Amino acid sequence: MPTIFPKFKDNPAGALVAMAVVAVLLALVPFGAGHFGNAWVRIIDFALLYVMLALGLNIVVGFAGLLDLGYIAFYAVGAYTYALLASPHLSDNFPAFASMFEGGLHIPIWFVIPLSAGVAAMFGVLLGAPTLRLRGDYLAIVTLGFGEIIRIFMNNLNAPINITNGPQGINMIDPVKIGGADGFSLGKTQEILGFSVPSVHMYYYLFLALVVLTIIACSRLQNSRIGRAWMAIREDEIAAKAMGINTRNVKLLAFAMGASFGGVSGAMFSAFQGFISPESFNFMESIIVLSMVVLGGMGHIPGVVLGAVLLAAFPEALRFIVVPVQQHLFGKTLIDAEVLRSLLYGLAMVTIMLYRPKGLWPAPEHGVNPLKQPADGGARV
Repeated sequence: MPTIFPKFKDNPAGALVAMAVVAVLLALVPFGAGHFGNAWVRIIDFALLYVMLALGLNIVVGFAGLLDLGYIAFYAVGAYTYALLASPHLSDNFPAFASMFEGGLHIPIWFVIPLSAGVAAMFGVLLGAPTLRLRGDYLAIVTLGFGEIIRIFMNNLNAPINITNGPQGINMIDPVKIGGADGFSLGKTQEILGFSVPSVHMYYYLFLALVVLTIIACSRLQNSRIGRAWMAIREDEIAAKAMGINTRNVKLLAFAMGASFGGVSGAMFSAFQGFISPESFNFMESIIVLSMVVLGGMGHIPGVVLGAVLLAAFPEALRFIVVPVQQHLFGKTLIDAEVLRSLLYGLAMVTIMLYRPKGLWPAPEHGVNPLKQPADGGARV
């Protein structure tokens, strides 16, 4: 709490009031965005998914200092785990499942979420085990290859046994169901306290709850003995090993914990979309998530959240703004929305790296008042 509200470090009552105000504002966000159309609420929903992804990658990159360029692989593992357990795909392609589970498995969400996290964590250990002696560029290349291997596997596991349906992807994936409520289905609404809440709003509150739990878990990990061990490895692995830290197990734990959050985010993406295919998990997605961590401030949870929201929501918002603005000013579209989006995205990243190399909201230095950080985010001399 002091990290998010440093002004109230010695005032718990003020911190609670601030949290209550933030909670009310967050609860009203989908209704405010909904006035401009549900597409804007969907953008916010996806931003929350990316916040979970960025927080998971922050454990590996920000806390432990392990450069991972294949993090999107865990996102894919979680998405396909949910898709296989909550769609008719397995029963349609495997007679044994068809005889036991007519119409598909349709496993409840409360079972699929921890299972997706567990399966992704297992893949995180599989990635971490062969990379324990690698650092820097070599580690980045190996993790990049791992991410591409997972995507290629998903793209080709349709023969001789159809597990992932290959490039066609898996459709008819069940939406989230909580207590028998059907308000998460596309086009459905849920009556809450006399208000009709659309499905995109329902997903917003579900994703927001998962983001809050992720932030709490990451904060607890950061301030734990494990978190301090990760940071010791990040600063100097040889010194950390000399001080008695089991660097092997601690690094494997970082990969597993970071991957588990990616798996949960992937499962929610699968439920939200109702369809997944390998093209959603390409290398560029890993770069975008890594950019979120770097932009916000590596190792600083509030900064990572800020970076994820900006890079997830702002480029998507440009899709809806660029064309109408050009039509209004020039009477025609001079620059395609996707081209301008990529241009502004790259320009923003270059500018940030030049003038805020530690990110928009860097972690406060030890022993320094976070309210008196240098204006340029750089180190004090």
